[in-house]
Amino acid sequence: MTAEVEAPAVAKRPITKPEWSAGLLLAILLVAANLRATLTGVGTLLPAIEHDTGLPASAGGVLNTLPLLMFAVTSPLVGRVSHRIGSTRLLVLSLAVLAVGTVVRSLPSVACLFAGTVLLSAAIAVGNVLLPTVIRTHVPASRVHTVSALYVTVMGVVAAVSSGISVPLAGVLPGGWHSALAWAVVVALAALAGWLPRLRGSRPDTGSQTGSTHAPTPWRSWLAWQVSLFMGLQSLAFYTAVAWLPSILSGQGMTTAAAGWMLFYYQLVALATGMVLPLLTRGRADQRFPAAAASAVTAAGFAILLLAPGIAIVGCTLLGLGTGVCLVLALSFQSQRATGPGETTALAGMAQSIGYLVAAAGPLLLGILHDATGSWSGALVALTVLSVLMVFTGYGAGRDRHVRAGR
Repeated sequence: MTAEVEAPAVAKRPITKPEWSAGLLLAILLVAANLRATLTGVGTLLPAIEHDTGLPASAGGVLNTLPLLMFAVTSPLVGRVSHRIGSTRLLVLSLAVLAVGTVVRSLPSVACLFAGTVLLSAAIAVGNVLLPTVIRTHVPASRVHTVSALYVTVMGVVAAVSSGISVPLAGVLPGGWHSALAWAVVVALAALAGWLPRLRGSRPDTGSQTGSTHAPTPWRSWLAWQVSLFMGLQSLAFYTAVAWLPSILSGQGMTTAAAGWMLFYYQLVALATGMVLPLLTRGRADQRFPAAAASAVTAAGFAILLLAPGIAIVGCTLLGLGTGVCLVLALSFQSQRATGPGETTALAGMAQSIGYLVAAAGPLLLGILHDATGSWSGALVALTVLSVLMVFTGYGAGRDRHVRAGR
């Protein structure tokens, strides 16, 4: 197994002066703004896309699942590429590819629709993996949780805005849904402008303490697997709730409109919780209790939806509280549990590859379970059990220890 060390015992960790500034924070947040903006509007535009292109519903489902699959495939490759060309250079390249992919996706062609989605999804996967590395390299340790919460907040707010404005934009812009899919290129270009000046003096990453070798993916580390499984299970809980919560509530007798507002409320609670978390955990390197408690709260939320649908608002509140905390912690662990920038990239690549693969499979498998049983009860039982499992992975991932990517 890969070595794991107590945090205080890491005496040889490279010491670098954090290049921390308001400008760097803004650059980080601009990248965060791009990590969901091009994706969340697709769901609201999907009926129009299917109507105009003649795509069947199954192809529309693939269009929504394709980004998660690309995240899973691309994430493990990011560490090796960033080692060769450097995190900053790769991040700039990915932002350029994101802008190109966004434009390609909006062209009047079904082939371009899918090809652009592949391009922009691969670019977003790079940003997903490299942001923890940027934070690990440049942000003082005492501010990691705060910055992580800020970028999760920006990511969530821009994602919500994208969902809300896509249909109105399709109605007023020439080109309809094509133009609505392309609007986020503005955000990509803004982030690109923020990072281009940082190319000066950038160099390939050094993943080990000697600075001579690439940090391999820590597949043999149990701690790395705990971080990865925690990332995967919290992603599954979030994406399943986003995909199926309105259907679950409608199946229990709630009106479609009320179910839609309940989904909005759930996301609002999750967003607010992620913002408050750094205030409660400031200065604490050991995050076992917050991770385990948030996972248990998530399990309680699913259990209430199963056993007491009459108080669904309580269940959705608990889901928002639990998943909001888990998301920030899952992202923070990817930088906190590594010993250097290269190791952070390797760990983040592993965690996000596993995480998004689980996230892509979860809603699909639970939907199949619903179709087979004709009820959401089995799916809610499965989600409750998986959230209980997340308690143990979160407790393990929250230990104040570090993964060494080498043996």
